[in-house]
Amino acid sequence: MLLGYVRVSTADQCKDGRSSLQTQTDIIEGLARARGVDKYDVQIYEDAGVSGATKLKMRPAGERLLQDMKAGDVVVASKLDRMFRSASDALGTLKELKDQGVALHMIDLGGDVCGNGISKLVFTILSAVAENERERIRDVKRDRASQRLFNGGRRPFGYDIDGESKDRRLVPNANEQAALKHGRGMQANGDSLAASRSSG
Repeated sequence: MLLGYVRVSTADQCKDGRSSLQTQTDIIEGLARARGVDKYDVQIYEDAGVSGATKLKMRPAGERLLQDMKAGDVVVASKLDRMFRSASDALGTLKELKDQGVALHMIDLGGDVCGNGISKLVFTILSAVAENERERIRDVKRDRASQRLFNGGRRPFGYDIDGESKDRRLVPNANEQAALKHGRGMQANGDSLAASRSSG
């Protein structure tokens, strides 16, 4: 049985979610056809709107895949970063698959990463690179946040986005900042929202 895994993050989903999932599925099914695998022997596991930082076994479809796989199966992903962003998760899963007699095929790495030492070495290096890249992006976002620059996504309560600024800087929203200040004051005094409403 060929078990294909496809994933997009929340950010990917906003841009081209369904098309990206379909593209990954098409690539996996194309590999299956090239190997002469019947379409009924291909099962696709799809995680939509799930971060790559989440371990495979903690994702809904990832968990099902790991539970369903059996000795002799081949797990396939179109790209390393669709399945793993953590070196420890990648290598831990690789060991689990090998122990169960399941092959892991990464199309962007050229094939089976369980089969030989060179593939495993490349897999290990690329897994570490993917993890380092995630840490770098996190550091960049922290740095931008410290400068009150907008990182994308939902607007944080208490701030507006300066559309005129080239760097899309966050500027305080007076009304929302006042509400936050009032809430912090209530919290410091041990007041609850319910008590505030009843006294009003």
